[in-house]
Amino acid sequence: MTPTPKPRLYDVWAPLPDRVRLVLDGRVHDLSRDDAGWWRAPSGLPTTPGLRYGFLLDDAEKPVPDPRSLRQPEGVHELSEVFDPSAFDWTDGAWRGRPLAGRVVYELHIGTFTPEGTLDSAIARLDHLVDLGVDFVEVLPVNSFNGTHNWGYDGVGWFAVTENYGGPAAYQRFVDACHERGLAVVQDVVYNHLGPSGNYLPLFGPYLSDKHANTWGSNVNLDDVGSAEVRAYISDNTQLWLDTFHVDALRLDAVHALVDDSPVHLLEELAIRADRLEAAVGVPKTLIAESDKNDASLVTPREAAGRSGSAFGLDAQWSDDFHHAVHVALTGETTGYYADFAHLGALAKVLRRGFFHDGTWSSFREAYHGRPVDTRRMPGWRLVVANQNHDQIGNRAVGDRLAATLDDGQLQIAAALTLAAPFTPMLFMGEEWAASTPWQFFTSHPEHDLGEATAKGRIAEFAKMGWDESVVPDPQDPETFTRSKLDWSELESGRHALLLDAYRRLVALRRAEPELTDPSLDDVEVDYSEGDRWLTIRRGTITIAVNVGPSAVTLDLSSTTVLFESDSAIGAGDTLTLPSHSVAIVR
Repeated sequence: MTPTPKPRLYDVWAPLPDRVRLVLDGRVHDLSRDDAGWWRAPSGLPTTPGLRYGFLLDDAEKPVPDPRSLRQPEGVHELSEVFDPSAFDWTDGAWRGRPLAGRVVYELHIGTFTPEGTLDSAIARLDHLVDLGVDFVEVLPVNSFNGTHNWGYDGVGWFAVTENYGGPAAYQRFVDACHERGLAVVQDVVYNHLGPSGNYLPLFGPYLSDKHANTWGSNVNLDDVGSAEVRAYISDNTQLWLDTFHVDALRLDAVHALVDDSPVHLLEELAIRADRLEAAVGVPKTLIAESDKNDASLVTPREAAGRSGSAFGLDAQWSDDFHHAVHVALTGETTGYYADFAHLGALAKVLRRGFFHDGTWSSFREAYHGRPVDTRRMPGWRLVVANQNHDQIGNRAVGDRLAATLDDGQLQIAAALTLAAPFTPMLFMGEEWAASTPWQFFTSHPEHDLGEATAKGRIAEFAKMGWDESVVPDPQDPETFTRSKLDWSELESGRHALLLDAYRRLVALRRAEPELTDPSLDDVEVDYSEGDRWLTIRRGTITIAVNVGPSAVTLDLSSTTVLFESDSAIGAGDTLTLPSHSVAIVR
């Protein structure tokens, strides 16, 4: 079945109800149904921005929001509002975009990036990112959710920007301001599940299906009855961000949960649509997947699929194995999913091949994990890596950053490994100055039972990691949210200034030295000593030398130029002496 053309305002796909009426500006209008389950609005209705509207399904007395609403001024349970995105006066006509290869990504959450927690207040901090030297600003989900604050992954209005951050007009101002400063925008989007409150989609049609149930319950319907329109709903949403809102890239949340037995997987369809838009507008449109599969076929170009057909054509994907290997090497933490990364050789393998688990046994999963494929044929930039991100900090018991337990030398090691490795580095907001604030899991469910269930479920998640359940903060406590806001006053003092200077120098070095952005994994040479706890990465004429151990080490590593050092005691010559917890980049 071929989806119908893009609907007009006030049209709605609702094959389940027998009657659909439009409530517009206090007046009720009957809609007519076509054979595809679309209810069409009569012509001539006013479309003035600011008008409130909703749909009465069957004999319901309270209207529900438009599934494609661009604005929900009173929240996810109330009427939609007409919003005209074309009314915005864009100033980015000369913007030519950014390719992901060779660039640096900065991940942030609007609600905690600034004290005000709005898109407009975030604009005031963009110059900090320019000064740092990053290229992409990755924004956690901004679509509408129930409550005043959360991470963004409980969204239910996929087309509407939450009013908590300023709404869709503020979003346009934010993207325009990023482009003005040379920053590309990555928008994190969630298509694998919907939030637990305010999801009215099942009243309209088969948006969900039990064919492939997941950890969030019913799965989004990608291959069951009615799935053609559901897929079009998702595809149109990507078009909204990439075209209407001028976004440069999308980060697709948990694509391993997008179970799809269709002849052409949804991810491949989205990649094709992004490619078509890129060709039309002449600006790169990038798709980045978060995947738990360790499968390079996600980022294999479609034309390279061969007979197997295993190529989705996405541009990049996250590699959590990099995070785990770096985290364990620096912290020594080996509980839960960190267990397999206890040996320094795990980090060495990740640096050479991108993944650690590539068909190997995962003790945490109690199964073989990853696809056994030669990732050295894959450009390293297709893997986005981080030593910290929203998941790996926020999903810890107390949301503690590395800065809470590691010394300055160890933090600079983490930075150097991330920014000098052959991948696409991503920094998490505040990481660059060793922010002292945690980033915890916070929610604001208005429903008491839902909030209580969330808190209990949170504690249960930590059992396998061996973390103390008694220290887990209540996600519903407003203070949990407040504690997670960055403190910009600490930026230029003490250890914060030292780390910020180190990050600035490392980003600048990455830009200045082509060998540090060389994407060839086949040319990466790694050596290490498990006993002495040192590791070297050779990238052309440049070597990154790391000592993660408690004692100084001397390496037979002749060098003439020190490009970066974390400790003034490091000196170049016939040998290289590294104090404990230090890193040097030399030629």
